[in-house]
Amino acid sequence: MIYKNFYSEVGKLLYALAKADGSIPPEEIKAIHQLVLKDLVPLENSTDEFGTDSAFYVEMEFDYLNENFYEPDVAFNSFITYVEDHYSAFDEKLKSAIIKVAETLINSFHETNIQDHNYILKLKETFNQKSVVQ
Repeated sequence: MIYKNFYSEVGKLLYALAKADGSIPPEEIKAIHQLVLKDLVPLENSTDEFGTDSAFYVEMEFDYLNENFYEPDVAFNSFITYVEDHYSAFDEKLKSAIIKVAETLINSFHETNIQDHNYILKLKETFNQKSVVQ
């Protein structure tokens, strides 16, 4: 798996969750930075050609999508497609970390709205459905 692409896709997932209620306050952007530092950087050993931990591509992608008013559904579906296309690279530890980060984000700044709930359900279904088939 190319980690830069993986973390860019995780950035799309977090963007979709943050944007699901229609706006992303500065506090939520700070929370995403903290989630990346606390939960994703420790899991990652790869760096890019500049020595940047690949997990920081989450924030880079998130910022790009936010600055360009990307549609949350498009971002979320991109992540789901990525998971389906690279499912064998997702071990239980990685799936658990992604779900933890996603749930932490949606529970930290607002009540979970129906779109957040649907995104989390679809994410869990995608992870669980494939593990039964394989």
